[in-house]
Amino acid sequence: MRSSLTRPLEHASAPMTSDQPVSFASKVIWWLTNDPRCFKRASQTGDQRVSWLRAVPFLAVHAGCLLVFWVGVSEVAVACAVAFFVLRMFFITAFYHRYFSHRAFQASRAFQFVMALLGCTAAQRGPLWWAGHHREHHAHPDTIDDPHSPTHRGFLYSHTLWFLTPGSFAVPPNRVGDWIRFPELRWLEKFDWIPFVTFAAGCWGLGVWLESSAPGLGTSGAQLFVWGAVVSTVVLYHATYTINSLAHKFGHRAFPTNDDSRNNALLAVLTLGEGWHNNHHYFPAAARQGFLWWQLDLTFLGLRLLAALGLVRALRPVPTRVLKAARAPR
Repeated sequence: MRSSLTRPLEHASAPMTSDQPVSFASKVIWWLTNDPRCFKRASQTGDQRVSWLRAVPFLAVHAGCLLVFWVGVSEVAVACAVAFFVLRMFFITAFYHRYFSHRAFQASRAFQFVMALLGCTAAQRGPLWWAGHHREHHAHPDTIDDPHSPTHRGFLYSHTLWFLTPGSFAVPPNRVGDWIRFPELRWLEKFDWIPFVTFAAGCWGLGVWLESSAPGLGTSGAQLFVWGAVVSTVVLYHATYTINSLAHKFGHRAFPTNDDSRNNALLAVLTLGEGWHNNHHYFPAAARQGFLWWQLDLTFLGLRLLAALGLVRALRPVPTRVLKAARAPR
């Protein structure tokens, strides 16, 4: 018997058949609300074939980077792009990854929702989808059942294409039973695009305000929208994806894990600490992924700041036995 906790992410109606026509409006609504009926219909194309229709928004954001030639560039636009990249990378690494995927620290229910909401501004789907597929990755690392293993499906598939295939559209409810019980998270999962759209509109509004209040900065609504919301998001996408692809191909293996994970210092800087990926696969539950003092982990430093402010608590440490193994000569 299926748990009642999984029902909000599933649809109780009978599977669609050819004698059940679906209107275009219904398809759009299903898409905008992440309705599982949309996923069932998409799955008919095959699990590993790219659904180019659903890839349109992803490709459109990339194409939007060309607008920099129309809006121009300014110091404030580049500064905002960098700042929004760093902030939203932290939302992914600290909240989506270390909290929702691995429960590496604790937070109140109210701040838990805030973390989920902020994570959605990165436009990488909702926290249940993100955590569910990441847990699937850890359950089957670098095997044929891994959603994005470069070992079995190649670099491009692991880097980008995997989440554009029908088999990856839906939330895997068997992996996120601990989170499905929260109705606010289920609601956010249905409308995970709203925080990003709100963030993008905020970038435009900030540019409009700066254009009128500080014209000497040489920026505008359109410019801050393109640099702050579009360019920043595309760079954030591919920086995040490097952990799925490059961090399983290039770097140092400090621990003999049953996968191809690597420690890569350059990726660690780019992703605020996620590049210590072999460390992470050896002991995923720790809030800290840079096990040694010299392994820079900015996400962990950010979490310590949030803990000092009382917003999070109980950061799970790296066990002594793991630290000893990390320090041992090889």
